[in-house]
Amino acid sequence: MASPQIVWLRRDLRLADQEAFHAAAARGPVIPVYVLDDESPKHRTMGGASRWWLHHSLASLASDLHKHSYRLILRRGRAAEVLVALARETGAGSIHALRHYEPWWRNAERELKESLPDGIKFIRHDGLYLLPPGTVTTGSGGPYKIFTPFYRAMRERLPPGEPLAVPELALPESWPESDKLEDWNLLPTKPDWSGSMNAAWQVGEGAAHEQLDAFAEHASKYEAERNLPAIDGSSRLSPHLHFGEISPRQVWSAFADRRGKGVESFLRELVWRDYAANVMLQFPDYPEHSYKVNFANLAWRDHQGEAAADLEAWKRGRTGYPIVDAGMRQLWATGWMHNRVRMIAASFLIKHLLIDWRVGERWFWDTLVDADYASNGTNWQWVAGTGVDANMFVRIMAPLLQSEKFDAAGYIRQWVPELAGLPDEVIHDPSDMERPDDYPPKIVEHRTARERALGAFREL
Repeated sequence: MASPQIVWLRRDLRLADQEAFHAAAARGPVIPVYVLDDESPKHRTMGGASRWWLHHSLASLASDLHKHSYRLILRRGRAAEVLVALARETGAGSIHALRHYEPWWRNAERELKESLPDGIKFIRHDGLYLLPPGTVTTGSGGPYKIFTPFYRAMRERLPPGEPLAVPELALPESWPESDKLEDWNLLPTKPDWSGSMNAAWQVGEGAAHEQLDAFAEHASKYEAERNLPAIDGSSRLSPHLHFGEISPRQVWSAFADRRGKGVESFLRELVWRDYAANVMLQFPDYPEHSYKVNFANLAWRDHQGEAAADLEAWKRGRTGYPIVDAGMRQLWATGWMHNRVRMIAASFLIKHLLIDWRVGERWFWDTLVDADYASNGTNWQWVAGTGVDANMFVRIMAPLLQSEKFDAAGYIRQWVPELAGLPDEVIHDPSDMERPDDYPPKIVEHRTARERALGAFREL
């Protein structure tokens, strides 16, 4: 009998269009394994919301495998060490994995390759992105830094090819021991804050395709509705893509026969995800440091001192700006926030409160179910004006005008119930007389905040 083939799973928790499963199945019996590695990422271990999603995603994948008389092996520890030990234990001939590009995973892959005994191969495959990061280059062969030329170059090489079906898997002669998912304590208990998340999401490969099918029926309206939080014309595919429950190739393929401005706008957002990964590949610490180095000298307010109360108000949705508060409460309740409101809330923290963008990035890292190292860092640096391709710092969003422009009244009523009784012409910016007693006043006036931010920028 051919030697077993280990498939090392991380952010690729699916059976269909999974190159590692296909390659392993062609060589012998397959042993799928997920290693919960909180050591390799160091300070970038998954946040609470991501761990909640991971629990349910692993449970869903295990159930899908069980339908094929298969098991999902769970192990915990430093990935390279765990996988080397498992390869020896099972007599595996190869370890297959999709390439990951976060710096800690690149280090772990290098460590695994160097640690494997002679005769055991480590074989990596592509599949996390539309095209492998680093392969879309300029005419001189260098990487793109700016999105628009990157987008044009990507479109010349797309579509990405047809997705693969679920492969036929052969059973190993015996199964190695596995941890119990419940023993990993990925779900919150003291307290259990996940009630609204349970109601908001269906998790797993099947749920991802159901969400894609539902969105595809309305994608023609995406350009018109994606910025309207009360309607929420977004795809809500981001956590499914992040955890690999669906591949970007499968998503792209779903729109192969669809045309129109809305579809093109959505596909452009999918390419942005590839762009963020390419930026991360060039600058592995991009979510940790401003690309524009002079911003290291910006006089950010001390978020642990003078600005601590303002930061807490922002986190809890108690700033007195209804659109910001609605977004932050949606995030707290569901682990997700509407994209337009993400920009408004991020801009408010950076420019109205003058708090370092990295503080906000870390809060999103802990609270988003789609917290992605590359996309999170790229998006925060875009809003902050500190990135390689970014909005200008001096362009300061006016949240109250944004709220009215994008018709957020219904969204505010949903997430800030204290204001639900106010009419549309008032709810975006209630005066002190119109504001209910249980809703806070503005923690800073827009004009005051704007002048403070511009003053700090001038000092650079």
